[in-house]
Parts: sequence; structure tokens; C-alpha cells
Amino acid sequence: MTTSPHNPAGARSLAAAGIAVVAFAAGLWLAWTASATLLLIFSGILFAVFLDGLTRGLGYVLPIARGFRLALACLVLAGLAFGLSAFGGATVASQARDLGTTVRQQSETVRDWLKERGIEIDLSQGAPTGPGNQRDHGDEAGRSEGKESGGQKQGGLAGLASGALKSPGSLLSDAGSVLGPAASVVLGLFNALGNLLVIVFLGVAIAADPGSYRDGALRLVPRRHRDKGARVLDGSGETLRHWLFGQLVTMAAIFVLTWAGLSFLGIGGALILGLQAGLLAFVPTIGPLIAGVVIVLSSLASGFNGLLGAVGVYLAVQAAESYGLTPFIQRQALDLPAATIFAGQLLLGVLFGLWGVALALPLVAVIKVLLEELYIEDAA
Repeated sequence: MTTSPHNPAGARSLAAAGIAVVAFAAGLWLAWTASATLLLIFSGILFAVFLDGLTRGLGYVLPIARGFRLALACLVLAGLAFGLSAFGGATVASQARDLGTTVRQQSETVRDWLKERGIEIDLSQGAPTGPGNQRDHGDEAGRSEGKESGGQKQGGLAGLASGALKSPGSLLSDAGSVLGPAASVVLGLFNALGNLLVIVFLGVAIAADPGSYRDGALRLVPRRHRDKGARVLDGSGETLRHWLFGQLVTMAAIFVLTWAGLSFLGIGGALILGLQAGLLAFVPTIGPLIAGVVIVLSSLASGFNGLLGAVGVYLAVQAAESYGLTPFIQRQALDLPAATIFAGQLLLGVLFGLWGVALALPLVAVIKVLLEELYIEDAA
């Protein structure tokens, strides 16, 4: 049986495959250039998962409509945020200011101690310096400008603001040249507040009607694969919900235990030290290490006994978190080896910077669900 040299079906298949490859490459390029914005959207989805979990939990207590339960959850969260900022904000700000002074002084003490032993560290540059490692400030300024111009673009509202400041002839550009460092402060505040508003808006909008967004995403999937797509979406949402609430419980426990232990030892700034330890617990492996360094530096002012006590509290809390809280709480949410999580953090941190490091664990959780549903199940 001979095959006709003119095969329309084969030509269409080949053209479709080529278009698919080009579309996939274009999608990767778009994801790379807009990675900061995509991760910002993922943060909003994560907040929506949190609100959806609260709304479902309230359903077991209050048999009212979902919209009222979501509104109640948002009001409670807003009240807690306002209450903490109004009543505890002054204490936290005061302790944070004192802690910053203490950490800076103790860092200089450590630097002087290392300098006496032949190791010189320039804290302003963040790298060791020596006779053979002098830098030309003009070249370094040029390199920093090159990084700013050739580096990854900022996403969200910060990208719009920085682009407006850098565009020649614009009013914001002239204001930025006049204000100097103040423009960076304004941009930083604009970036933080803008990103927070985007996350809150996306979270509330998606949590208000998650079913419509789920069905809309499934319409983009071919009909024969929609069942598997539904399992991926539902599995990802359930995994993120379990992990997120387990992580919040772990963070709260680390905050309380660190605060109580350091307060018992009489370490200054125990509240802010416990708060930063709890918040940094959101970033596994790297976050606790940073929190430990801050605790050690701040405890140096309390003498050798205070240092030993603070190190003991830190190690005890980390042992309780690693061998008690995390295995018990996160057993059903994310069962991955620590080395796998750390490797994922390194990879995502190199690719996407601070966003990748902060969101590494939920991203790894979603990737795990995708592999289980789309690859492992088919391979088996």
C-alpha cells in the first residue's frame, strides 16, 4: 500500500505541532518577562485560598449564606489588623527601632573581632574586602546601573512607577532627579502598598465566587482532558489550603514560644524577635536561619549567659518545629524531603529572586500535584 506524497492530514499535524512548539516557547518567554507579576497573582490566589478556607470553616458554625460568611471573615481580619496596628503598633515599632540599633552595634562588634583575626568585612558592601579586593567606585556604579537597566523588570504597580520615573522628559522623571533618595522611598512605599492592595483585591474577588474561576479555567482545557484538569485544580486547592493553615499554626506557635522564651531570659526586644521568627518561618530553611542570626546578634548585648540562653531557646523552638509541629500538622499537606524543598528554594530563588524564595513551598506543592496527576498517574 503506497502513501500519497500529498497528505493533508499529515501536513496539518505537522503544522499543529509547530504552532504548539512556538506557542509554548512564547508562553515561557512571557512567563519569564512577567514573572514578578505572575507571582504577585499567585500570592493573590494564595490569599483567596486562605479566605475560602475561613469561609468554609465558618460554615460549620454559622449556617448562613457564603457571601455573609466571607464578609464576616474579611471584617474580622480587618479588625484584627487594625487592632494590632493601633494598640500594638507603637510597641512593635519601638522594639524594632531598639532592635535595629542593637543588631547594628553587635554587627560592628563582630566585625571588629573578625578584623583582629585578619578577616575584614565591609558591612556597607556585604562582601569581604582586602588589599587584593579593592573596588573602583566608578566601575561599581556603572555595573549597578547596568544591572538596573538589564535586570529583570519589576511587575505590578512598581513596574509602572519605576518606568515613569525613568522615562525621559516625564514629570515624574524630573521629580525623581530632584528628590534623589526620597524618590526611592516613595517608590518602595508605592510598591509595597500597591502589591498589598493587588493581593487583597484578587483574594477577595476570587474567594467571593471560586466556582466561576474554576469553571472558566476548565473551559480552556480540551473537553477530553477536563476531568483530569478538574482533579488538578481541586487537588491543588486542597493541598494549598491544608498547607497554608498548617503553616499559619506553625508560625503562630514559633512566635509564642520564641517570645515567651526570650522574655523569660530577659532579652531585649523579645516581642519583635518572636514576631520576626514567626513571620520568617513562612520561608522554610532560609527563614529560620535569618531569624536565628538576628536573635544571636541581639542577645550579644545581654552577655555570654544571655547568648547561651537565646541560642538554647532558638534550638529548642526549631527542634519542636522540625520534629513535632511540621510532621504532625503538614503530614497530609506536603510530604516532601527537606532536601527537595531546599533545592526548590534555590532554583526558584535564582530564577525569580525574593518572590521565588518566599513562595517556594506553595509553588512546590502545586508542582507536586501537577506531577502526580499529569505524569506519575499516566506513567503508572
